[in-house]
Amino acid sequence: MLIDLRSKLEQPEVAELVEMSVLPDPERLPEVIRDYQTDGRLDMMGYVDEDRLIGIVGYAVDEDNVLEIKHLAIAPEERGKGYGRLTVLELLTWEAPDVILAETDEECIEFFRNIGFVIESLGEKNPGVERFRCTYTVEVDE
Repeated sequence: MLIDLRSKLEQPEVAELVEMSVLPDPERLPEVIRDYQTDGRLDMMGYVDEDRLIGIVGYAVDEDNVLEIKHLAIAPEERGKGYGRLTVLELLTWEAPDVILAETDEECIEFFRNIGFVIESLGEKNPGVERFRCTYTVEVDE
């Protein structure tokens, strides 16, 4: 289940997961935490199972009901167990966006592709590092 983490961002287990989501630049951690604490457009949720924080997802929803995932991390020992998928699915239910966007590197594109995102290359934003836009369009039953 998802819980709001905005007031818990400096707790060690939360900060550790946020730090994983800002790699390879962990020096950005204080700035990222401050942004989530002070910017009302940003939200940080945690996926909890049996009272254990399994993962985090930081995001923003714009005026067109497009949700952009800014940060996503699952505890290393819990990866490959479906928690990332559950986190995104619960976020979909929680916010009910029309579209979900994420930007990632090559290492994570299969995760997004496997849960139905369409992947497109953005090219190399930094030399030698290709980035990808992942887009999920919500189908509405009529």
